[in-house]
Amino acid sequence: MFRQRPDTDLIPQGWVVGVMVEVPGEPYPVRHYFGVGKAEREQAEWAAVDRALEVGGVASSPFRGIEPVEAIREIVAYRMRDLGLKTGEVRALGDKFPRRWLPADLPSP
Repeated sequence: MFRQRPDTDLIPQGWVVGVMVEVPGEPYPVRHYFGVGKAEREQAEWAAVDRALEVGGVASSPFRGIEPVEAIREIVAYRMRDLGLKTGEVRALGDKFPRRWLPADLPSP
């Protein structure tokens, strides 16, 4: 029998954020991805920027049509539990497209 998830499981509780970082030795900015356990989009973007500064400087303007900081997709409560992302946590996901963190309907860059 099919059981529907409770509505509270479908409330967005986090974001996947992409930040363009100017890495020393690289000719162009590289997009790094972060899983952020903050429900507010702006707070999630700023938290990702703070974490990205550990890697290098954040790009100051768009590069090849990609914004320097972009909240890519919301993460709902049940998905945060599945991924082990806690509220308030900022997890670096690296510079490869995080397929595991994003639904299949979102095209990779």
